[in-house]
Amino acid sequence: MYDVLIVGCGVIGSALTYTLSKYNLSVCVCERFNDVANGVTKANSAILHAGFDCPPGSLEARMNLEGISMAREICKKLDVEYRDIPTFVIAFDQREREYVEELYQRGVANGVPGIRIIDREEALRLEPGLNPDLICALYAPGSGIIDPWGFALAMAAPAVRTGVEIKLSTKVTGITPKDGHFVMDTSSGSYETRYVVNAGGAFSAQVYELVGGTDLEQTNFCGQYYVLDKSQGGIINSVVFPCPDEHGFKGILVAPTIHGNLIVGPDAYQVEDGDHVATVEPQLSEVKSGGLRSVPGIDFRQTIHEYAGVRPNTQVPDFVIGESPICPHFINLAGIKSPGLSAAPSIAKEGLKILEQCGLELTEKETFIDSRKQVRFRELSDGEKAEMIAKNPLYGRVICRCETVTEGEIVEAIHRPIVPRTIDAIKRRCNAGMGRCQGGFCGPRVHEILARELGISPKDILMDEEGTWILSSPIKEVTGYGA
Repeated sequence: MYDVLIVGCGVIGSALTYTLSKYNLSVCVCERFNDVANGVTKANSAILHAGFDCPPGSLEARMNLEGISMAREICKKLDVEYRDIPTFVIAFDQREREYVEELYQRGVANGVPGIRIIDREEALRLEPGLNPDLICALYAPGSGIIDPWGFALAMAAPAVRTGVEIKLSTKVTGITPKDGHFVMDTSSGSYETRYVVNAGGAFSAQVYELVGGTDLEQTNFCGQYYVLDKSQGGIINSVVFPCPDEHGFKGILVAPTIHGNLIVGPDAYQVEDGDHVATVEPQLSEVKSGGLRSVPGIDFRQTIHEYAGVRPNTQVPDFVIGESPICPHFINLAGIKSPGLSAAPSIAKEGLKILEQCGLELTEKETFIDSRKQVRFRELSDGEKAEMIAKNPLYGRVICRCETVTEGEIVEAIHRPIVPRTIDAIKRRCNAGMGRCQGGFCGPRVHEILARELGISPKDILMDEEGTWILSSPIKEVTGYGA
C-alpha cells in the first residue's frame, strides 16, 4: 500500500515527487511514457515566464511568480542549466500598443519586478536584433531560459535515491475506490494507494474520468517549433513575443536556448490526440513568417530540427488544482497551461498542502540529499579535463563532436537513478545528438554504448517511444569480426 500514487511524471509530477520525497512517505509514480518528461514537458518553449501575462488574482499568476523564484533555487541546488534573460513583447501599431499597456497593468497587478514600457530607441538599444519597425515594447527582466527535461529529471532523481518508485511505460487504465483507498489498474499490474494525484498533462481529463469526473473538459492544441544551429543563437539575447492577434493567440516567440541554439515557435491548432507530435504544413511555414516578423535577421537555412508538442487546455480559465468534489483523496493538478514550467515548484507546494489538508501525515526525513553535481566535460578547464581523463579514460573519448560529449558522460548518465533506455533519452541527459548533425554521426556509437551498458541486444534499443525502431533484423551473419 502506497501513501501517494502520482499519475504522470512530467515537470509537474516530477516537482511533486521531489517535494514528497523529503517526507517519510511511500510514494509511487506511474508514467505512461518510457522516460520522465517525455510528454508535454518534452516539447515546450523552455522558458520561465516573468508572469505579466497571467490574469491578476488567479492561481496561475500567484504560482508563476512564486514558482520561478523556487525554480531558480532548485536549479542551483541540483545543477540544472538555467540563465536569467529579459522578455520583450513588441508592438507595431496602435492596437498592439494598447495591448502592451494592458499587459503592463496586468504585470504590475501581479507584482512582476522591473516591468516597464520602453520606446523604439531603447528597445533597439537593448536588443538590436528586433524588427526596427516596432513602435514600443513591454520589457520584463524577470524571465529565464532553462533545460526543461533536465529540470524534471533533476527533481525526480533525488526522489528515486530516497525510495520513491517511478514506474515507466506504465499507463493507468482503471482507478477503483475501495475501503478508504484506491486500487490502481495499470499496464504493468495493480497497485493500492491511499491518495491519488492526477498530473497527467495532456491526458489529465482521461485520468479524471476513471473516477467518474466528467467536468474537466480538455482541449489539446499542438504547437510547432524550429530549432536553429548555434550560428543563430546570438542573434538575440532575450525572449521575444509579438502581441497576440485579435483571436488571443499569443503568437510566435523567438528565444535563445540554454544550449546556445535559437528556438522559434509555437503556433497553435486544435488536435484530438494527446499524442500528436507531427509537424505539418502550411502551419510550419506560418511559424517561420511569425519569427521573421519579430526578428528579421533569422536565417532559417540554419534549421537543424523541427518538432511539435501538445498543450493541454480546459474550459476553466485557470489551473485546476484541488481535491475532487466527487472523489475524496483524489487530487487534480490539471489544466496547466503556458507557465506550467515556471509554476511547477509552486504547484507541487500547493499539492503537498492539499494532501496534508486531506489527512496525509507529514514527517520530514532526518536526512535528505538535496544537491547534485553533473559533469559537463565541454565546460571544464584544460586542467580539469586532464584530471577527469586520468581518473577515467572514457572521458577522453569524444562521442558527439558537435556538442563535445564524451563516452564517460554517456556511461555516467546510463547509470543514474532513472535509467535512460533510448537514444533520445541520452540526448536529453547529456546533449549527445543535440548539435548540427542531430546524431547523424554519434547516433550509432550512442546506440552501441547503450546496448553494452544495459546488457541488451542492439535490436532492443529504440530512438524514443515504442515503435521507433532503429534495427529490425540482421541482413547477414557476420563471423570473425575484428579478425
